[in-house]
Amino acid sequence: MKPLKNKVSITLDSDIIESIKHLAEQDDRSFSQYINLVLKEYLTSRTDKDSEE
Repeated sequence: MKPLKNKVSITLDSDIIESIKHLAEQDDRSFSQYINLVLKEYLTSRTDKDSEE
């Protein structure tokens, strides 16, 4: 079973949006999928970093 997803609304700078759109397209993902991926990777790296301290 896939994990449940929730809709959120965020405000981003237009240059960030354009960069994410470009990177998502290169990775053959939707804008939303790419943001989700980037946030997961960031949170994993933060969790790993915090456990080292």
